[in-house]
Amino acid sequence: MDTSHARPPKIIARADHSISRADISGNALKVLYRLKEAGFHAFLVGGAVRDLLLGLHPKDFDIATDAEPEEVRKLFRNCRLIGRRFRLAHVFFGQEIIEVATFRASTATDAPDGDDDQAMPDDIDSEHRVVHASGRILRDNLFGTIDHDVWRRDFTANALYYNIEDFSIWDYVDGVEDVRARVLKVVGDPAARFREDPVRMLRAVRFAAKLGFTLAPETSAPIPELRPLLAAVPAARLFDEMMKMFLKGAALESWRWLQRYRLEAALFPATAKFFAEHEGAAERVLLERGLESTDARIAADKPVTPTFLFAVLFYGPIRAAALKLQEKGAPETQALYLACDQVVKAEQKSISIPKRFTLPMRDMLALQPRFRRRDGRKALALLENTRFRAAYDFLLLRCEAGLEDPELGTWWAHIQTLPQEERLALVESQPAGESRPPTPRRRSRRRGRRGGRSPGTQTSG
Repeated sequence: MDTSHARPPKIIARADHSISRADISGNALKVLYRLKEAGFHAFLVGGAVRDLLLGLHPKDFDIATDAEPEEVRKLFRNCRLIGRRFRLAHVFFGQEIIEVATFRASTATDAPDGDDDQAMPDDIDSEHRVVHASGRILRDNLFGTIDHDVWRRDFTANALYYNIEDFSIWDYVDGVEDVRARVLKVVGDPAARFREDPVRMLRAVRFAAKLGFTLAPETSAPIPELRPLLAAVPAARLFDEMMKMFLKGAALESWRWLQRYRLEAALFPATAKFFAEHEGAAERVLLERGLESTDARIAADKPVTPTFLFAVLFYGPIRAAALKLQEKGAPETQALYLACDQVVKAEQKSISIPKRFTLPMRDMLALQPRFRRRDGRKALALLENTRFRAAYDFLLLRCEAGLEDPELGTWWAHIQTLPQEERLALVESQPAGESRPPTPRRRSRRRGRRGGRSPGTQTSG
């Protein structure tokens, strides 16, 4: 990147900003002070500075320094060096990890990928740097100064440095002003930065969704032209970005931002294709209610599972594929199993989803037809199934979206409150005809009813 436009930083004195050491992790302060005492420069950087300025409580406290990784390791016995694409120091304090990065040259990219075992290509232009023919930087361990480091940061809001020496903020790119205005701007030329690392487009919408920011016009302008570059990003990296996007409390807003810039097809091509072909589908209601429920659970500090999330995201194309299989004579449960496998196989080309999430999702969706059978002991057996709770929660979503009779959700909610003897009496009183699955039919394009209640838990069994 051309840094000829580099300028000295604005030094924002302690009296002129709101960051207090009382809000910084004690372990991060230990690392900052030890680096300083050893004669190195040490700064709190990135999202932690941004969040502290916004009055939020950062979950991670990252540090940048002029100490090289081996020098950091000598200072901390509780330190481990990680990464091939980026050489980073992790300093361990029980469950908390303080990440320490050496100042990078301005051409280095902005997101570590840990111990990436992806095969490296042969187009190496130096001992430390690997560059794809398209211009995408694959590995860069070139060290620099803070004046260089700032230009490899992704957005101005993330390019702020809190100096432990005098508690000032160093701001090279008017990032403090942008944080206060809640606007996201790329550091440098947006098109060039997106070409270097196309995942920055996803990071832009993730931060906008998470923080309630807007994208500056010059930041959003290149996205329509450059979004096809995401197809070349390794599926494992897109999976990691997707998890950050949907399991940090802003899933619904992230989905809306993805749709705004038509980026959802890069992560979920089958889902994007389904909604393009079924504009008024009730599955859209299910997806939005499911993401809303996920956000509510995270806000309440309750557990969530990617299994349930993937069921919500993929249900539209899975149900469409299952209906086609039923029309060809496949039983409903078998059709759901096969449809899950078809959709997951197609999605794996974009994001690498572990089987520990997709197999429970398949089992959970294949249980949906069994909820219609409320007569006899098989109904009671469903209550004991290890996937019952997740499947029941998904049933409630289907009821709310108008994809199932809301009375069915009410019945299963009621039976769970009864003693065993009353459960048995209830199922024995049900007409046997309720066990027959409905005849497959074409989906109506009209938005369905919103009945039932929101799901209460998200468990994978």
